[in-house]
Amino acid sequence: MNVSVVAGDITAKPVHFESQETTIVPTVPKEELSQYIDKPLEPSEWVLIDQDRIDSFADATLDHQFIHVDKEKAAQTAFGGTIAHGYLTMSLISHFLPECAVQPADAVMGINYGSDKVRFLQPVPVDSEVRGSATLKEVTEKSPGQLLLKNEFVVQIKGEEKPALVAEILSLFIVQ
Repeated sequence: MNVSVVAGDITAKPVHFESQETTIVPTVPKEELSQYIDKPLEPSEWVLIDQDRIDSFADATLDHQFIHVDKEKAAQTAFGGTIAHGYLTMSLISHFLPECAVQPADAVMGINYGSDKVRFLQPVPVDSEVRGSATLKEVTEKSPGQLLLKNEFVVQIKGEEKPALVAEILSLFIVQ
């Protein structure tokens, strides 16, 4: 993955997840985070949204609406086939953020702090690929050792101009 330098020095810190390969996390000293406001970084890798993923999400959330899980019925709708749940698309932000959002270099932990705004702009058809991109919008010191980062986050559908989702995502970092 390429990491773009938009201001100051940026380092890449490998993070290991049990179920994933090594992911490169763009990190910068906390004093330099404000230099990254409104400077988009490279997007994440593409992720396939196949029927198995949609069905697993339906099972996990107990949302088995036919537009997600019934291929024949969904084919009769304006969608022409099954589509991913909006919340499945949104849930992938947790996967994409470490790949495409700048983070404080001295963070010992990052916590999902919520969303200020979420808009589902276009459905994600089965067998589409999606990826995320983030633009840092705000950095706020909540208290000593706690930084709140607000990112504008876009989930793109491969081959489509209009994104699937746009959201303001909040992440709280505990820093040393």
